[in-house]
Amino acid sequence: MTAELVRGQNHPLSQSRLEIRISAGTPIVAAAALGDENGRIHGTQWVAHPGAPTQPGLEVPRQAAADHRLAVDLDAMTDAVHRVSVLLALPAAGGGPGPTRFGAVAAPFVAVTGLDGTEVASYTITGLETESAVVALELYRRQGAWKVRAVGQGYAGGLAELLTDQGLPQAGQLAAGIGEAVAQGLARSVQAPPSRPSGGDRSRQAAAPAVGPDQGGTAPRSTPDPAAPAYGGQPTGLPGQDGPQPAYGGAGAGEPAPATGGPIDYSHPRRRTSAPPPPPPTAPPAPPGQPAQPVAGDATGWSMEERLYNQVWGMFEDLARTTAAYRSAVDFAESRMDKELEQALSDPRSRIGGQGDAAREAARARHGRLVDQAREVLDRDLAQLVAEAEVVEPALPPAFARWDNPVWHAYRVPMEMPMALRLGDLSLPEADRLRIPMLLRLPLERGLWIDSGRTGSPDGSFTDSHDVRHLAVETAVAHAARLLAAYPAGEFTVHVIDPAGSGARALAPLTRTGVLAAPPALGAAGVADVLGRLTQRVDLVQMALRGGAPDALPPGFDTSQQLLIVNDFPHGFDDRAVNQLRYLADEGPSVGVHLMMVADREESAGYGPLLDPLWRSLLRLTPVADDHLGDPWVGHAWTYEPPLVPPGSQVLHQVLTQVAAARRAWNR
Repeated sequence: MTAELVRGQNHPLSQSRLEIRISAGTPIVAAAALGDENGRIHGTQWVAHPGAPTQPGLEVPRQAAADHRLAVDLDAMTDAVHRVSVLLALPAAGGGPGPTRFGAVAAPFVAVTGLDGTEVASYTITGLETESAVVALELYRRQGAWKVRAVGQGYAGGLAELLTDQGLPQAGQLAAGIGEAVAQGLARSVQAPPSRPSGGDRSRQAAAPAVGPDQGGTAPRSTPDPAAPAYGGQPTGLPGQDGPQPAYGGAGAGEPAPATGGPIDYSHPRRRTSAPPPPPPTAPPAPPGQPAQPVAGDATGWSMEERLYNQVWGMFEDLARTTAAYRSAVDFAESRMDKELEQALSDPRSRIGGQGDAAREAARARHGRLVDQAREVLDRDLAQLVAEAEVVEPALPPAFARWDNPVWHAYRVPMEMPMALRLGDLSLPEADRLRIPMLLRLPLERGLWIDSGRTGSPDGSFTDSHDVRHLAVETAVAHAARLLAAYPAGEFTVHVIDPAGSGARALAPLTRTGVLAAPPALGAAGVADVLGRLTQRVDLVQMALRGGAPDALPPGFDTSQQLLIVNDFPHGFDDRAVNQLRYLADEGPSVGVHLMMVADREESAGYGPLLDPLWRSLLRLTPVADDHLGDPWVGHAWTYEPPLVPPGSQVLHQVLTQVAAARRAWNR
């Protein structure tokens, strides 16, 4: 089972002969540094790089490439070597053309595999901004066994700063030498694939890396044994691919070998058809009697995203279950105390002397002990859930993360739609310090109603209707921004109806960044125009699907998912427009048209039966904390908190600016 690591996480290695596969969206330089037990590099002969690609137990490519394959033989390492660090750098850091920071390119992906291509562990390096060099991961020796750890430590000063931090005295000279070696081979480097290749395929260049055996001594030696056998032999293909697949990187003397084999799709390699088992625990076993240490992604799933999704909802179920058990125990204790008090009062003998008082005191004491025992169990479970939340929250991808999560600062427009989206947080009064992400699967199966009316806010805040309405539009904007950020460029379109223009200030992040399909529609004429176009779109797609001819849509037809935000309802709406809204809410999601209403339920009640089906078909959310969400599983009333952007934060503007730029590039 592949371990998909997050930063700082480690995983044991059961094999000594491995390959490190690297994939990036632009040509990068790959190197590897050997370190002692303290991680220090003792000299340039401890680094394998394009100018000196082989060291005992190591071979790296000789040129910059978008894809690499590094060969590692841990048994060939000398006793002095306790750490192998995989280093990545942009060739621009050595004087070549191209991007100068990792924040401007796709997040690099690194995988540790066996000789048969079986993936042992993988790591996607997110969170990079101005850095031009990064320690991707490290293989390290601990108590005679080897492990891999995801590092992701970046350096804005490039390889020179990185190697200096690793303790190499000649860091500057070595970095310059690597830059010169890379510059000589840049004309032959593998070009970055297009951002969205046809069919999702990428080709790999052939290579036959060799690794020399351990030659003794206290430090690595730069010349491998010429009699050393070829490392890895013939590369093997991924399951599901015909024939062997070539390796990454270049071949001898810096010349790329001819590409062999057909293109492959490695976006989801080795996808199986049976449910995967839980990933092996990566945290050390807990002492007897102590709870296990939580690990992010400790759930079943094909990918880390799916594991985190399942883990979040596992936390939701655990919180629901333990709270239900606590409430049941308290109810039992109170019922038992009432029964015992009733028996004490009904017994005439208890009225003589102090027997009655003693019986009542004993009943209350038993009640207190039962409640205390139940609370102790609840507190224990909550402590474990809080510890798990503290580990899971920082590991969440942008679609699952709060707006204040640093992962948003590394946001890039995705190539694929995520499996779910965070709509807010859920909590229960017994666990007010624990927030469970409320994740909704994508694509949306039903629309949203942001209720701008009176709410059951626990603190009674936001009694001013004007403030609540403004906050409701801001909440809708935050939800729409998340949806826009979750989809690849050109695959999600947002329309806005604001008949009276009352939401102009709150809608500014959408209008100023240019992510909307058109300016917000105003007045009754604007309402009729937008609703007419969207209902016509639903009709056309439905007819095409029912006729078995989905390709028969008109030329230039926008096939992206559509979201309609309706503010200030029912202003500007007549009966025809309301019926069109109902039609969009009922029929739209199945053909990619979704509805988000921002309205006061009570003010909209004048439409009576005409509005009720629309109300029931949408998921009600609130702009303030409100305990209105109920689950039929145990009957809890969950408090919902919307995912608002922190005051003064520029994250929303930054994300929408990227979305708008990607949309413009896609339209060109």
